[in-house]
Amino acid sequence: MISQEMNDSLTRVGQGSDAGEVLRRYWQPAALLDELEQGRPVVPVKLLGEELVLFRDSAGELGLIGRHCPHRGADMCFGRLEDNGLRCPFHGWHFDRTGQCVEQPGEPEGSRMFEQIKSPSYPVVEKSGIIWAYMGPGEPPAFPNFDCFRAPGTHVFAFKGLWQCNWLQAMEVGIDPAHASFLHRFLQDEDPADSYGKQFRDTAADTEIPMTKLLRDYPRPEIHVDETDYGLKLTALRHLEGGQTHVRVTNQIFPQAICIPMSREMTITQWHVPIDDENCYWYSMFTSYTAPVDKDRMRAQRLQEHSLPDYAPLKNASNNYGYNAAEQESETYTGMGLDINVHDQWAVESMGAIQDRTQEHLGKTDVAIIRYRRMLRAAISAVKEGRDEALVMRNGLDLATLYGPVSNDAIAKDGDWDKATAESDAVRRQACPWDATV
Repeated sequence: MISQEMNDSLTRVGQGSDAGEVLRRYWQPAALLDELEQGRPVVPVKLLGEELVLFRDSAGELGLIGRHCPHRGADMCFGRLEDNGLRCPFHGWHFDRTGQCVEQPGEPEGSRMFEQIKSPSYPVVEKSGIIWAYMGPGEPPAFPNFDCFRAPGTHVFAFKGLWQCNWLQAMEVGIDPAHASFLHRFLQDEDPADSYGKQFRDTAADTEIPMTKLLRDYPRPEIHVDETDYGLKLTALRHLEGGQTHVRVTNQIFPQAICIPMSREMTITQWHVPIDDENCYWYSMFTSYTAPVDKDRMRAQRLQEHSLPDYAPLKNASNNYGYNAAEQESETYTGMGLDINVHDQWAVESMGAIQDRTQEHLGKTDVAIIRYRRMLRAAISAVKEGRDEALVMRNGLDLATLYGPVSNDAIAKDGDWDKATAESDAVRRQACPWDATV
């Protein structure tokens, strides 16, 4: 249990809030590149509680400015894309991509009032199929040299989805290795056609054991958590018969991302991004270490489960997440279909808009959640004390040295978990057509 005051500190994200000020010191996903390529390149964005508009001007440059015109508050999402900026249809006030007003055509001739008018604006960059925004003070930090950022565009597919809950509970489900044996339990072992749950229906590395059976038969993982230069490394050990141990390594990338193995050929790096205090988006980058990704096919698969333009899941609280009692008896632990994203969505949304952590009781398998919250609390304290240089990945570290992070499944035959995961990662990278780290 934690106090209500601490729960508010860890979850609230508005300007001046504790966690919100930490998140503002890191690049945040603002939109998918796909959203700007759907005809008119103007997209409403709500990020960390702030209402913004993202657009691409006639020079092809990106701008992220306040959604409401500084004149009388009209919605700039309906602005006219012209003259290398965005013009409010109400009175014609014109803004460039920095948010600076450059013209007020209805004001008296010779007026220089526009020079004093500026809309909020934030730096934005395009990377790996996502438009990223920096909303904090000072110069934006560099991007770490993670695989999802340095892989060629042909080998990365980006998507997002809406969850109606606070960002922290959404993020914490990804650093909970124990839940996979239950929430994502499949009661049958056959491997159906490609689905988002394939990562839990593949054959476990170097064994003939389906992952479904391994997770069912070994539901009590031994979990180790190590602090790293980027956040936390999570190692889940499931000790098998014959002296073998299944080793699964996942990661928490500070402040709000995870990196997990989807298969031997692909990882998922996923950010949990606050829209406001009670809603969030997950942004996933699927990174392939073998063949180029089939983006059209992957997009079509995900759009079967989501609706545009807000990327809301078709299964949700209004239809009980597709729950089927007969399926729960014989096919899946949840009765909510094969898409594990729906399982996670139910778990985090069912906690309430903001989980009441004054009533929770954490166990030993929640060690990563406990360690992460300590890390977030330390970051909050550092920001309050003006010590941004103490923040993870903002502490003078050469981010070009941060590869990976290693996220995979392996089998350890001699009890050396690190050796097993390193060897598994080396095999992946030696076959990778774009990786030059080995």
